[in-house]
Amino acid sequence: MSAVQDLAPPATEEDWKPLPSRGARLAALGGAVGMATTLLVAGCGPLLLWHPTGWWLALLGLGVAGLVIGGWIGVRRHRATQWRLDEDSLGLRRGRWWQTETRVPLSRVQHLDLKRGPLERSVGLSTLVVHTAGTKLNAVAVAGLDQHDAERLRDRLARQLDHHDDAL
Repeated sequence: MSAVQDLAPPATEEDWKPLPSRGARLAALGGAVGMATTLLVAGCGPLLLWHPTGWWLALLGLGVAGLVIGGWIGVRRHRATQWRLDEDSLGLRRGRWWQTETRVPLSRVQHLDLKRGPLERSVGLSTLVVHTAGTKLNAVAVAGLDQHDAERLRDRLARQLDHHDDAL
């Protein structure tokens, strides 16, 4: 039997699960605040030098532009994030232009955390943090999961951890 035949069949697109759409608002809020803050801090000095009289209007324009652009980027990033769990690993796929696919083998999982901030709780979302063995990417966070999906995913990963003797 060849090594190619030993490989599991490739994951289909149906195996990947998107994040719930109600999390897009939180992603937009986070992106908007981050981008607006960045533009305001970066633009404050140059605007005071170039426009000593109308600096506040320019800062207001930068803030609004940051809110709009950051919100749009946050929603797009949220929609481009998917996850899947198979018998061997947890997969996380992010991005449209710069795509990143992270695979966490179950044998490398050390422990699991569920985080729920006040805004996440208000819309029924959670962040699952998977802590792994090793130094590079020693924790993988999946933010914006449905609360029930995050709990089921955590419980299933924990059960599979008990079955892997080398995981602990």
